[in-house]
Amino acid sequence: MPPVISSRTVEPSTVGAVPSLSSDDYESKAPPTPRPATIYDVAARAQVSHQTVSRYLRGYNRMKPDALERVERALQELNYRPNASARALALSRSRRIGAIVYGLEQSAPQQFVVGAGNAARDRGYYLDIVGVPAGGEHLLPSAIESLAQSDLAGLLTFAPTVGVRRAVQEARFTIPVWIETENEEPVEGPESTLNAVGVRFVLEHLLELGHQRIAYLPGPDAYISARNRRTAYRRAMNAAALPTEILPEGDWTAASGHRVITQGFTSTATALVCANDQMAMGALLALHRRGIAVPADLSVVGFDDVPEAAYTIPPLTTVRVEFALQGRSAVDGLIDQIEGGETPGTPSTGQPARVSLAVRDSSAPPAPA
Repeated sequence: MPPVISSRTVEPSTVGAVPSLSSDDYESKAPPTPRPATIYDVAARAQVSHQTVSRYLRGYNRMKPDALERVERALQELNYRPNASARALALSRSRRIGAIVYGLEQSAPQQFVVGAGNAARDRGYYLDIVGVPAGGEHLLPSAIESLAQSDLAGLLTFAPTVGVRRAVQEARFTIPVWIETENEEPVEGPESTLNAVGVRFVLEHLLELGHQRIAYLPGPDAYISARNRRTAYRRAMNAAALPTEILPEGDWTAASGHRVITQGFTSTATALVCANDQMAMGALLALHRRGIAVPADLSVVGFDDVPEAAYTIPPLTTVRVEFALQGRSAVDGLIDQIEGGETPGTPSTGQPARVSLAVRDSSAPPAPA
């Protein structure tokens, strides 16, 4: 409820009589001191709810452009200033970082969150995590809104798809925002992403072993990393003047890798590159059931180096992506913005911190022709 402003009135006495006035009465005759504007005043002038104004002041607003313009104009016209003691209290509690993590059920986002959480704790912050399941981009508005209900020092987003990145970029924030994402890998020219570097490491390894026919099992096209890895495969094979062979795409799961190999793998390739380790694991089982020995008949490599990759039969050669380090780097970058007074509201972006090749038993020279 808006504050109640009380007032008193001195009634005049009979004509010609001099009223008896107390010191309180003299004070009431003094010019009134202007009352500082409240969020209720701002809301009334902007014709929105006070909850909307409150959310705006906490760093996020999700409203139509005309309503946003009215709120900002009302704040300026009323010269609104947050209550100093309330603001100090809010700032003392603002050690929370909101984190929207897409596909949290998958290994890479899980490792990212572990690194991010450790970095936040080391610097005196903690993460308030909202997970959005893979394929649930329609849930992003409610995820963003749920974090807007509380005071946050900044917002971190793990955005592996264009849709996630766009949803956060199009939202309006007045707190620092960090979007962990990746740019699109160019079809020609020098490599620009670490996913492309990882694919190059794999293909250089296989070419050095003597492989000339290398098939590729791609991930889902909705993911930026999947597109970049496929682009890098094509570019590297073309540069080596070798034919490309791209199998039907999987969905990152072991089941999809198993399905692709089971349903139509008739390749004469001597090596198979899988866009992630889970699909490679499914492919290993399918190949075993079909009597295709790895690596004697077909070398298989993966990508990401999940903890289980070293314990498959045979142990999986794969690209190691240090997702935990990526999460730590993202949080450090965001906190540097929070504590460094960077201009809020403009998202900063990052990418995986480092990649390397873990060579294990699933890759070997091709069998003699």
